[in-house]
Amino acid sequence: MLINTECIRGRVFTTRAEANLALFEYIDGFYNPRRIQKRLGYLSPIEYEEKHYADQAATEPVNLKPRQPALTS
Repeated sequence: MLINTECIRGRVFTTRAEANLALFEYIDGFYNPRRIQKRLGYLSPIEYEEKHYADQAATEPVNLKPRQPALTS
């Protein structure tokens, strides 16, 4: 599997647990957030989320009226 070789190439692990942790950190922290996905329109999860929030900000109405100060008695 390519992921395994990308993660462990050139590294020496003292225990199986250490190797498992390195693989988990690679998959969860680097590979999954950056790989493109068909169901996300061939964007990575990070790109999809950035696009979602940019689209949302572009469609929100902008309130340009200044706030009125509170009346005190």
